Amino acid sequence: MGIKLMKIGVVYFLIGILFGLYMSATHEFALKTVHVHLNMLGWMSLSLAGIFYHLFPQLAQTTSAKVHFWLHNIGLPIMMICIALAIYDVGGEVFFPIATIGGVVTVIGVCFFGYNVLKHLKVESK
Repeated sequence: MGIKLMKIGVVYFLIGILFGLYMSATHEFALKTVHVHLNMLGWMSLSLAGIFYHLFPQLAQTTSAKVHFWLHNIGLPIMMICIALAIYDVGGEVFFPIATIGGVVTVIGVCFFGYNVLKHLKVESK
């Protein structure tokens, strides 16, 4: 699971950097919120979680890890797409509440990651 999360993190990194390049080239910064969230919740958070799961494989074997993986990877794209659609006023105000739901799903996933690390990561004595 660790390697899978790191690879997904790299995909978010590429998308986030392309958003940044687009904004820089066009001087259109309306999607800066999407850019920041893609890089922080996508690239940074998923890559760090992947490193945790890779370095401490016992963490990746828990139900909490699986819940984290799915909630984070379902909630984040929903949130990012809906924020972008809301910013560009596609379909009116309907996308802000959906983005919030995606955000809540992501946060719950991150809480499962936090619980997993705090509960299952033990100091090994030698």
